[in-house]
Amino acid sequence: MFNKLKVFTGSSNPLLVEEICHYLHLPLSQAVVRRFSDGEVFVELGENVRGADVFVIQSTSPPVNDHLMELLIMIDAFRRASARRITAVVPYYGYARQDRKVAPRVPISAKLVADLISTAGAGRVLSLDLHAAQIGGFFNIPVDHLFAAPVILEYLRKNIEGDTVMVSPDAGGVERARAIAKRLQVGLAIIDKRREAANVAKAMNIIGDVQGKLAVVIDDMIDTAGTLTEAARALIGQGAREVWACATHAVLSGPAIGRIKESPISRVVVTNSINQSEEAKASGKIVELSVARLLGEAVRRIHMEDSVSSLFV
Repeated sequence: MFNKLKVFTGSSNPLLVEEICHYLHLPLSQAVVRRFSDGEVFVELGENVRGADVFVIQSTSPPVNDHLMELLIMIDAFRRASARRITAVVPYYGYARQDRKVAPRVPISAKLVADLISTAGAGRVLSLDLHAAQIGGFFNIPVDHLFAAPVILEYLRKNIEGDTVMVSPDAGGVERARAIAKRLQVGLAIIDKRREAANVAKAMNIIGDVQGKLAVVIDDMIDTAGTLTEAARALIGQGAREVWACATHAVLSGPAIGRIKESPISRVVVTNSINQSEEAKASGKIVELSVARLLGEAVRRIHMEDSVSSLFV
C-alpha cells in the first residue's frame, strides 16, 4: 500500500524525518540538496517520482530563507518530475508571526509564504501548531493543522507533582493554556505583558494564584526567550515554588540559550519540530519530545485518504 508513497527532506531537520520514516517503515527517498558558490540552492531527485504521492518534510527554521527556498525548489522539482500529489509537511512555519497588519505599510508575510508554497506546486500542506489558526485560511489548498498538545500533555501527566498551575505568557495564549489546564485539572494564570519593542517584552502583572505552586508557562514557540524569562522572574516573585516552560517550537535565536541558563526556569520542554543546536542540547535545562509519531501517523492517513481529525486534539 506504500508503493507510491515517497518521503523527502531538505536540510532543516533530517533527524526528525528519519524518525518519521522509521515510524512508516519506509526508506527516506533520495535527493541531493546543495548550493552553488554564490549561494543558490540546487536540487536533484535521485529516484523516479512519476505518479507518486510525495511528502516533502521541511521546517522553515533558521536560516529561514535558505530552508524556505529549499522547500520551494524541491516542490518545483517534484511537480516537473510528474509527481501525482505533493504535500508540503512544514512542522515549523516560518514568518507565521507576520500574519496581520500591525501598522500601516507593513506586509502580511505569512500570506506571501502560503502563496509561494501553493504556486511552487504543493497540493496540500501539513503543519504543526501554527502561530495563528487563520494562517490555514491563507492557503487555497487543503491544510491539515496538527497540535503538539497530546505529546506535551503525556509528558506533563507523567512528571508534574503537587499543586500546579498552567500559565499563559500573554492574553493571546489563554485559550492554549486553558485547554491544557482543563485536561490536567489544574489551575490557570495569565501574565499581563507589555511589549516595548520587537522581541522585547516585560511581564507586568499576574492574574491568578501561583503561590507555592509549580508554574508551567505554555506557549507555541520560544524565540529570543525574553518573554519567557521575564515571565519566570515575575512568577517566582509572586511566590511560585518552581517554573517550567513548555512550547512546541524551540527557535532559540540570539541570546535565548544564555537567558534560559541565567533564568529561574528549571525545565524547558519543547518538541523536535526544529533541529536543536549543540549549545541548546548542552544547556541542561531543555527536554526534547518527539513529534515523529504524530506527523508520521498524519502522513500515513493522508496517503491512505483516512481522516486525520482525531489527531487534531
